[in-house]
Amino acid sequence: MSSTSDPITIKKYANRRLYNTGTSTYVTLEDLAAMVKKGEDFHVVDAKSGDDITHQVLTQIIFEQENKGQNLLPITFLRQLIRFYGDSVQSFVPKYLELSMGALTRDQDKMRATLGAFGGASFQSAVEEQMRVNAAMMERAFRMFTAFPGQAEPAAAETPARAEDKAGDLDELRREMAEMRARLDKVAGEKN
Repeated sequence: MSSTSDPITIKKYANRRLYNTGTSTYVTLEDLAAMVKKGEDFHVVDAKSGDDITHQVLTQIIFEQENKGQNLLPITFLRQLIRFYGDSVQSFVPKYLELSMGALTRDQDKMRATLGAFGGASFQSAVEEQMRVNAAMMERAFRMFTAFPGQAEPAAAETPARAEDKAGDLDELRREMAEMRARLDKVAGEKN
Protein backbone atom coordinates (compact mmCIF):
# COMPACT_ATOMS: atom_id res chain seq x y z
CA MET A 1 0.00 0.00 0.00
CA SER A 2 1.27 3.51 -0.68
CA SER A 3 2.23 5.90 2.09
CA THR A 4 -0.23 8.47 3.38
CA SER A 5 1.60 11.30 1.63
CA ASP A 6 1.73 9.66 -1.80
CA PRO A 7 -1.48 9.32 -3.78
CA ILE A 8 -2.51 5.84 -4.84
CA THR A 9 -2.18 5.19 -8.55
CA ILE A 10 -5.24 3.81 -10.31
CA LYS A 11 -4.66 2.56 -13.85
CA LYS A 12 -7.48 2.62 -16.36
CA TYR A 13 -7.18 0.08 -19.13
CA ALA A 14 -8.63 0.15 -22.64
CA ASN A 15 -11.35 -2.30 -21.53
CA ARG A 16 -12.42 0.42 -19.03
CA ARG A 17 -11.30 -1.61 -16.03
CA LEU A 18 -9.68 0.27 -13.17
CA TYR A 19 -6.73 -1.26 -11.32
CA ASN A 20 -5.67 -0.07 -7.86
CA THR A 21 -1.88 -0.46 -7.74
CA GLY A 22 -1.91 0.06 -3.96
CA THR A 23 -4.03 -3.03 -3.27
CA SER A 24 -3.31 -4.90 -6.54
CA THR A 25 -7.02 -5.29 -7.19
CA TYR A 26 -9.53 -4.18 -9.77
CA VAL A 27 -11.91 -1.49 -8.53
CA THR A 28 -15.12 0.15 -9.68
CA LEU A 29 -16.22 3.75 -9.81
CA GLU A 30 -18.20 3.07 -6.62
CA ASP A 31 -14.98 1.90 -4.95
CA LEU A 32 -13.27 5.13 -6.02
CA ALA A 33 -16.21 7.16 -4.67
CA ALA A 34 -15.83 5.35 -1.34
CA MET A 35 -12.10 6.15 -1.34
CA VAL A 36 -12.88 9.83 -1.88
CA LYS A 37 -15.37 9.79 1.00
CA LYS A 38 -12.74 8.22 3.26
CA GLY A 39 -10.26 10.94 2.27
CA GLU A 40 -7.91 8.61 0.39
CA ASP A 41 -5.88 10.44 -2.22
CA PHE A 42 -5.47 8.84 -5.64
CA HIS A 43 -4.80 9.75 -9.21
CA VAL A 44 -5.95 7.89 -12.29
CA VAL A 45 -3.70 7.32 -15.27
CA ASP A 46 -4.42 5.85 -18.68
CA ALA A 47 -2.55 2.54 -18.64
CA LYS A 48 -1.47 2.84 -22.28
CA SER A 49 -0.52 6.51 -22.63
CA GLY A 50 0.28 7.33 -19.00
CA ASP A 51 -1.89 10.47 -19.23
CA ASP A 52 -3.43 11.70 -15.98
CA ILE A 53 -7.21 11.26 -16.36
CA THR A 54 -8.18 11.86 -12.73
CA HIS A 55 -10.40 14.84 -13.62
CA GLN A 56 -12.40 12.84 -16.16
CA VAL A 57 -12.86 9.88 -13.78
CA LEU A 58 -13.97 12.10 -10.87
CA THR A 59 -16.41 13.85 -13.21
CA GLN A 60 -17.69 10.43 -14.29
CA ILE A 61 -18.26 9.50 -10.62
CA ILE A 62 -20.31 12.68 -10.14
CA PHE A 63 -22.27 11.88 -13.31
CA GLU A 64 -23.01 8.37 -12.03
CA GLN A 65 -24.16 9.71 -8.63
CA GLU A 66 -26.42 12.26 -10.32
CA ASN A 67 -27.91 9.50 -12.52
CA LYS A 68 -28.78 7.51 -9.41
CA GLY A 69 -31.11 10.31 -8.36
CA GLN A 70 -28.75 11.82 -5.81
CA ASN A 71 -29.07 15.27 -7.33
CA LEU A 72 -26.54 17.35 -5.46
CA LEU A 73 -26.02 19.86 -8.26
CA PRO A 74 -29.03 22.13 -8.89
CA ILE A 75 -30.01 22.78 -12.50
CA THR A 76 -29.42 26.52 -12.06
CA PHE A 77 -25.86 25.83 -10.90
CA LEU A 78 -25.21 23.50 -13.85
CA ARG A 79 -26.50 26.09 -16.32
CA GLN A 80 -24.40 28.82 -14.75
CA LEU A 81 -21.35 26.56 -14.79
CA ILE A 82 -21.85 25.80 -18.51
CA ARG A 83 -22.09 29.54 -19.21
CA PHE A 84 -18.60 30.02 -17.74
CA TYR A 85 -16.95 27.76 -20.34
CA GLY A 86 -15.19 30.00 -22.82
CA ASP A 87 -15.99 33.12 -20.78
CA SER A 88 -13.24 35.51 -19.74
CA VAL A 89 -13.76 34.55 -16.08
CA GLN A 90 -13.43 30.81 -16.76
CA SER A 91 -9.96 30.71 -15.22
CA PHE A 92 -11.29 32.09 -11.90
CA VAL A 93 -14.19 29.65 -11.52
CA PRO A 94 -12.17 26.58 -10.38
CA LYS A 95 -10.43 28.50 -7.58
CA TYR A 96 -13.69 30.13 -6.51
CA LEU A 97 -15.44 26.76 -6.36
CA GLU A 98 -12.48 25.28 -4.51
CA LEU A 99 -12.57 28.07 -1.92
CA SER A 100 -16.36 27.78 -1.56
CA MET A 101 -16.21 24.01 -1.09
CA GLY A 102 -13.35 24.45 1.38
CA ALA A 103 -15.49 26.85 3.43
CA LEU A 104 -18.45 24.46 3.28
CA THR A 105 -16.23 21.56 4.35
CA ARG A 106 -14.80 23.55 7.26
CA ASP A 107 -18.28 24.58 8.42
CA GLN A 108 -20.15 21.32 7.76
CA ASP A 109 -20.19 20.22 11.41
CA LYS A 110 -21.55 23.60 12.46
CA MET A 111 -24.19 23.42 9.72
CA ARG A 112 -25.20 19.90 10.77
CA ALA A 113 -25.53 21.06 14.38
CA THR A 114 -27.62 24.04 13.29
CA LEU A 115 -29.84 21.84 11.14
CA GLY A 116 -30.34 19.36 13.97
CA ALA A 117 -30.98 21.96 16.64
CA PHE A 118 -33.14 24.46 14.82
CA GLY A 119 -34.51 22.76 11.72
CA GLY A 120 -34.60 23.64 8.03
CA ALA A 121 -35.27 27.38 8.32
CA SER A 122 -32.07 27.97 10.26
CA PHE A 123 -30.16 25.78 7.83
CA GLN A 124 -31.52 27.83 4.94
CA SER A 125 -30.34 31.01 6.69
CA ALA A 126 -26.87 29.52 7.15
CA VAL A 127 -26.70 28.54 3.47
CA GLU A 128 -27.88 31.98 2.36
CA GLU A 129 -25.29 33.65 4.58
CA GLN A 130 -22.54 31.44 3.14
CA MET A 131 -23.71 32.33 -0.36
CA ARG A 132 -23.54 36.05 0.48
CA VAL A 133 -20.00 35.60 1.81
CA ASN A 134 -18.99 33.68 -1.32
CA ALA A 135 -20.54 36.30 -3.63
CA ALA A 136 -18.74 39.10 -1.80
CA MET A 137 -15.44 37.22 -2.06
CA MET A 138 -15.95 36.69 -5.81
CA GLU A 139 -16.86 40.35 -6.29
CA ARG A 140 -13.66 41.44 -4.52
CA ALA A 141 -11.64 39.09 -6.73
CA PHE A 142 -13.20 40.54 -9.89
CA ARG A 143 -12.52 44.10 -8.71
CA MET A 144 -8.83 43.26 -8.37
CA PHE A 145 -8.64 42.34 -12.03
CA THR A 146 -10.55 45.36 -13.34
CA ALA A 147 -7.72 47.58 -12.11
CA PHE A 148 -5.36 46.27 -14.80
CA PRO A 149 -4.79 48.41 -17.91
CA GLY A 150 -6.96 47.44 -20.85
CA GLN A 151 -9.65 45.97 -18.66
CA ALA A 152 -13.13 47.38 -18.98
CA GLU A 153 -14.40 49.32 -16.00
CA PRO A 154 -17.43 47.83 -14.31
CA ALA A 155 -20.70 49.49 -15.22
CA ALA A 156 -21.77 52.19 -12.78
CA ALA A 157 -25.38 51.20 -12.91
CA GLU A 158 -27.06 47.96 -13.84
CA THR A 159 -29.21 47.80 -16.91
CA PRO A 160 -32.86 47.02 -16.26
CA ALA A 161 -32.48 43.66 -18.05
CA ARG A 162 -29.55 42.67 -15.81
CA ALA A 163 -31.50 43.67 -12.69
CA GLU A 164 -34.40 41.48 -13.90
CA ASP A 165 -31.95 38.58 -14.48
CA LYS A 166 -30.69 38.92 -10.92
CA ALA A 167 -34.25 39.03 -9.58
CA GLY A 168 -35.09 35.90 -11.60
CA ASP A 169 -31.96 34.16 -10.32
CA LEU A 170 -32.91 35.08 -6.76
CA ASP A 171 -36.43 33.75 -7.26
CA GLU A 172 -35.02 30.52 -8.69
CA LEU A 173 -32.65 30.22 -5.73
CA ARG A 174 -35.51 30.76 -3.28
CA ARG A 175 -37.55 28.07 -5.05
CA GLU A 176 -34.63 25.63 -4.88
CA MET A 177 -34.08 26.42 -1.20
CA ALA A 178 -37.78 25.75 -0.51
CA GLU A 179 -37.48 22.40 -2.32
CA MET A 180 -34.37 21.59 -0.28
CA ARG A 181 -36.17 22.48 2.94
CA ALA A 182 -39.11 20.25 1.96
CA ARG A 183 -36.73 17.35 1.26
CA LEU A 184 -34.96 17.89 4.58
CA ASP A 185 -38.28 18.05 6.42
CA LYS A 186 -39.35 14.83 4.70
CA VAL A 187 -36.08 13.09 5.66
CA ALA A 188 -36.36 14.37 9.23
CA GLY A 189 -39.97 13.11 9.37
CA GLU A 190 -38.91 9.67 8.10
CA LYS A 191 -36.26 9.39 10.83
CA ASN A 192 -38.77 10.20 13.59
